[in-house]
Amino acid sequence: MAYWLFKTEPDTFSIDTLKQQKVSPWEGVRNYQARNMLRDEIKWGDQVLIYHSSCKDIGVVGIANVVKEAYPDHFQFEPTSGYFDPKATRDKPPWVMVDIEYLQHLRLVSLARMKKTVELADMPLVKRGNRLSVMPVTFAQWQCILAMTG
Repeated sequence: MAYWLFKTEPDTFSIDTLKQQKVSPWEGVRNYQARNMLRDEIKWGDQVLIYHSSCKDIGVVGIANVVKEAYPDHFQFEPTSGYFDPKATRDKPPWVMVDIEYLQHLRLVSLARMKKTVELADMPLVKRGNRLSVMPVTFAQWQCILAMTG
């Protein structure tokens, strides 16, 4: 099993939305590095920290579980979608998504608090300039963040 952090803007898709839907596709990833992780590394059963960004309370807010491995993101084929890619073909779709299942809410672990935590100093999230929406988390980082939730 591996551990991940998925960023989302709660005005678009929040941990509350995931809880309501129970299972949801994690679609709309349009960065090649993040796509490669979705496609090549993220597997069924992996655990995911849900992270709210671009909001008042930025930080980790919940946990999900990967329940379906990478498959073509259908939004790339829909001309009315904000995620439409005119270069995408059904034979070789460049963009993928995974399905995640809600597990639980967590008490907010803010980005500011994570940045001050020595055990998280090597985490891509707390390093300057990292804007990926999908990133790996080590087991030690996972345990540290969970401990910070109380």
